[in-house]
Amino acid sequence: MAVSTVFSISSRMLALSRHSLLSPLLSVTSFRRFYRGDSPTDSQKDMIEIPLPPWQERTDESIETKRARLLYESRKRGMLENCILLSLFAKEHLQHMTEKQLNLYDRLINEPSNDWDIYYWATEAKPAPEIFENEVMALLRDFAKNKNKEQRLRAPDLEYLFEKPR
Repeated sequence: MAVSTVFSISSRMLALSRHSLLSPLLSVTSFRRFYRGDSPTDSQKDMIEIPLPPWQERTDESIETKRARLLYESRKRGMLENCILLSLFAKEHLQHMTEKQLNLYDRLINEPSNDWDIYYWATEAKPAPEIFENEVMALLRDFAKNKNKEQRLRAPDLEYLFEKPR
């Protein structure tokens, strides 16, 4: 019995010393924070909200510069689904958009801080806020329906940038 008590105490001491050797500051300076998902029981008290600067319309750029910037921003998103959807949409529609439509598209892809929101609005999985309900959102929703059943597995190649606009 004495041997098992000594063994139990020595194994606890070994575990404690191993923990302090591996991370001496871990117990003092760290805390656990992780995303648990959208569970109904998730209070999200452990979430940190990072304030983003408000979106501002760029009035100092030419229409060609705006088209080029929006083309780039349509291709470089935070998630693959939007990279594909928005880059193909931009390829088909940007060259024909008016300045007003370009401004609406700019706001749509740059004001929301969550790319999933844009995807859900475009695919009509969730309703869009009133501010984004406009002709460009209607065009994007129609495009997302893929009525021609095109194969959309990746963003378009960039060769089309060197073609003459139709």
